[in-house]
Order: sequence, then structure tokens, then C-alpha cells
Amino acid sequence: MNNSGLTPREIVERLDRHIIGQADAKRAVAIALRNRWRRQNVPPELADEISPKNIIMIGPTGVGKTEIARRLAKLDNSPFLKVEASKFTEVGYVGRDVESMVRDLVELSINMIKAEEQENVQAKAAEIAEERLLDLLLPPRAVERNVGDMLKDPDPEALEAPMTEESVRRQDATREKLRKLLNDGRLDERMVELEVAEPRSGPMIEIFSAAGMEDMGLNLKDMLGNMMPQKKKRRNVKVPEALEIMAAEEAQKLIDMDKVTRTALDRVEQSGIIFLDEIDKIVGGDSQHGPDVSREGVQRDLLPIVEGSNVNTRYGMVKTDHILFIAAGAFSGTKPSDLIPELQGRFPIRVELDSLGKEEFVRILTEPNNALVKQYTEMMATEDIALSFTEDAVEQIAEVATIVNERTENIGARRLYTIMETLLEDISFDAPDLEEKKIVIDARYVEEKLDNIVEDEDLSRYIL
Repeated sequence: MNNSGLTPREIVERLDRHIIGQADAKRAVAIALRNRWRRQNVPPELADEISPKNIIMIGPTGVGKTEIARRLAKLDNSPFLKVEASKFTEVGYVGRDVESMVRDLVELSINMIKAEEQENVQAKAAEIAEERLLDLLLPPRAVERNVGDMLKDPDPEALEAPMTEESVRRQDATREKLRKLLNDGRLDERMVELEVAEPRSGPMIEIFSAAGMEDMGLNLKDMLGNMMPQKKKRRNVKVPEALEIMAAEEAQKLIDMDKVTRTALDRVEQSGIIFLDEIDKIVGGDSQHGPDVSREGVQRDLLPIVEGSNVNTRYGMVKTDHILFIAAGAFSGTKPSDLIPELQGRFPIRVELDSLGKEEFVRILTEPNNALVKQYTEMMATEDIALSFTEDAVEQIAEVATIVNERTENIGARRLYTIMETLLEDISFDAPDLEEKKIVIDARYVEEKLDNIVEDEDLSRYIL
């Protein structure tokens, strides 16, 4: 974990760069992350007893629940999985088994650690790839030939004319000249023939199995792959592509997969974060049509995972005791207290996120590192168009987003995406052909483009 020593104040400051408002939620997740660091620094016998303080975020869609959790995971370099609680159903009904989210998290962690290890061995892999490529361009000749080589290749000329020290030195000099040409990029257009391993493929097997067997297909594929040799094919590629292919192959060989697996499992257990979205969808409200099939059953299936249990994965057993669970939901027709009591007790921290208004929309459009205005300005710059927004234009866009959210469905900051796309549709379409390369979006332009849509409520439902 690269940034695990961040203080709660520093964590909130980092989150502020990407997410506007929601101070309470940011404080809650910052404390949860710092508590994880604290737990790892207490005596080991006590550390196992300290359970993570799981969080429930309550708020409408588009206010930043998912973004807060995702950015938090990036800060800590933690394996992060977002999953909708509504995709799970009670064992015995059609749907995914709740343990599959832990298996998915392990797969993500394996890929993360593998990518990190590849970064570490990249320089070494590039060196080996360069030597392999030089061998292709200038095949080496043996100085001495043993009896086995002579029997395999009884070439009388080769037997009569073994290499001298002078010819070896000459070949070494030629190799170094080739290396210089390669590094200078003067061989980039040259083609070489490579033997490349084909990706394993086989017949598709569909398995109808009991819960907990989702990864059986992957295991079968690995098993069959080990039984059958991997196919290889010859390809003619340019030198730069050949270097990339060889470097990737060598990096794969240099990685210790046993170490990757151990590190990945440990990272999941100690710093994994699972974001359970739509938790309110598995809460059975006061239904007038009888019981909601499997909703309470899903909660009971989730309970042991959140409490802490052992989950069997294709890489080994994973303990979920210290995985941080962040649940989120709108809870418009239900409330967190409708969850079964045992599950409520496993989410001790509850934060309510505020709905977004005009002020927040103005800040979202301009302040974050990935602000929408910056995104569209940079995208238009690729067409050599200098696009700019006046302050009153930004105010007007925020005003329109607020009005439409009030009149129709409140989808929070996501409304800004629909409005910006509608506003800039003509410019985006005509951008490659425009002669005028400097475009200023002002309040008047916004009114011309959007006023008719906003005034017609039915139209705004479909377009915005």
C-alpha cells in the first residue's frame, strides 16, 4: 500500500480534488482508511480482533457515493470491487452466489499485483528481448562444436572450418553495430519472423451448477490447457512490435506467480474494499403483494461474508474478516433500519449524502481535476478548436441541470452529462469541418440551445 500513512485530513484533501461536497461521507471513509493503518500497527494478537468499521452511504443517485469509494481505493492502492447487491439472490433461486464477489476481488488483486511485478521486471525483460532480437537479426555461430552437435548436423564445411577468435571478434563488432542501429531506431521498418504462442481456445462449455461454482469453467479451461500443448504460429512483424512481443513474453517468464498469488491474497484480506451498491434493493419494504422472494435470504447470505468467513477461490482460501464493506443505496422507499438486525450491526457507520444543487453543479463543472468543462475543452483541442466557457454560461448550465432535476427524475450530477452532450452536439458533429477555430460558449448560446427543451417538460424527459 503506497499511501497507507495518509492522515484523515490528507485523505479528505485528496478526495476534494475529484469530488465536490459530501464532507460527512469523506470524513467517514477517511477515518475508516486510517483505522485500517492503525490496525496494522497494533500488536498482532490484538490486530486480529479489530474488525473494520463498515459504512452505509445513504443518498440519491449521482451524488458521488461510488466515486468516493473508488477514489478511496486508489489512494490506498487497494483491490476494489463494485457490485450491485440486486444481482445476488438467495441460494436456490436464479442468480449469483454472494461468495462470487470475493472471488472477483481476488482476480482483480491478482491482475493488480501481476501488473506491478511486470513494472518491476520491465527493464530486465527489455534487455533480454533486445538480445533475442539481435539473435534473430544476426544468428550466433558456435566457437566450438561438441560430438552431439556434429552427429545432429554433420556438415563437412562446418567441420572443416571452425570459427577462429578473429571471426568471433568480428561477429561481436557486427552485433554491437546492429545494437546501435536498433537503439537509434534505424531498424524500425525492418521485418522479422517470430514464433508467437496462440491464445488458448477450446470448445465453449456451459455449466449449470450449484451456487459457488462460477469459476469451474475457468478451472476446466486451465486443466484442459495443461493437457494439450500450446499452439504456436509464425508471424512477420516490424522490429518495434517484435521488441514489445518479446519483452511481454520475457516479463511473464520473470514473474514469480507463487509470490504474486501470495501477495494478492494477503492484499485482499488486509486491504480489500467491496462496494455494495443498491443495498436498498434487497430490503423488503411493506409489500402489499406478499413476501419479496429471496430479498431477506440475500441479506442472510451476505451476513457471513460481511461478518468474516473463509471463501474458497481458485487461488486458495480467503478470509473476509478485514475486508472493508461500503454499502450504498437511495433508501427512498425503505430505510437502513429495515435491514435484518444482524446485518445492520455489521454496518455501524451511516452517512447521509446531500442532494446537489446549482452551487455544487457550478463547482463540479469547473473545480475538480477531471471537471466536465476541462474534458470538453481538451477533446475539442484535438480538432484544433479553442473551446471556452464564460462564467455566466457555466452558471446557466448549472441552473438548467437544477431545474430539470426538480421537474423530472433527480439523477444528480449525471444530469450535467446529458446537458453538456445536448449543448455541444452541433459543435462536436461539425468540429472537423469548422473554419472558425475559436468558439466561446456564453449564456446566450446556452439559452438558445436548451430553453425550448427545458420549457417543454415532456421533451426534457426524453432529451435531458
